[in-house]
Amino acid sequence: MAIAIETQFSFRLPRTSDVLLQFEAAAIPEQTILSANTELSDSEHCARVAAQDDIGERIWLRAGGEFNVSYNAEVALDRQIADLGSLKRLMPHEMPGEAVQYLFDSRYCPADRFQTFVDDTFGETDGGARIAAIRDWIADNYRYTPGASGPQTGALDTFIERRGICRDYAHTLVALARASTIPARYVACYAPGVDPPDFHAVAEVFLNDPETEGGGTWQLVDATGMADPAQTVKIGVGRDAADVSFLTSFGANQFLSSSVRVGLLGE
Repeated sequence: MAIAIETQFSFRLPRTSDVLLQFEAAAIPEQTILSANTELSDSEHCARVAAQDDIGERIWLRAGGEFNVSYNAEVALDRQIADLGSLKRLMPHEMPGEAVQYLFDSRYCPADRFQTFVDDTFGETDGGARIAAIRDWIADNYRYTPGASGPQTGALDTFIERRGICRDYAHTLVALARASTIPARYVACYAPGVDPPDFHAVAEVFLNDPETEGGGTWQLVDATGMADPAQTVKIGVGRDAADVSFLTSFGANQFLSSSVRVGLLGE
């Protein structure tokens, strides 16, 4: 399966500043970049660095004034998609180092605050069945509401308000999974069917790998129901949105515009 991506966005820097961008599809084993073209405005400095967990790349810029980004790509996907409900939870002492960091609280995902709630609400489930129950609970109890949250909104705020956007749904799922002692990370991505079309966010949880004895597998989970894991293109991963924003400015900036189009190749 191949996905076509077209992205443009613009921002203005009132003074010369450092900016970190992450918007390109990651070149990783489960997704092959068939073609890609990135066009950036002129800058004083431009360099690529590895992103979190070596999934994708970030671009360091030093620039001022109006800055424009244009990106087009075609990406083929070949991802392990398992029956979530059948996957078992790995015991903490069985987890590899790469997964351990995703058990801990992070800026937007205070998992310890949710431990009583997950025990009371999902106590009869475990492993992938617990994650499926959490996903369905969020879908049933949250209302997708553009503009209902902002950059400082965390999982606890969204849990109280019961409304938000993909970022907020993903933060809640990550926090509730970690509260269940299941590693979970935030995934910035592209996916067909996202409405309104935009950068998207989902969660990814670490459970036992049904194909490898004693192994683990990261499985994508979208509580909004908009993204099919088989059609989701990863940009990057992190503890929460702070780790994988498409635009992080180390100085004042004015966001001007953005456009994201994602579809199946050939449609």
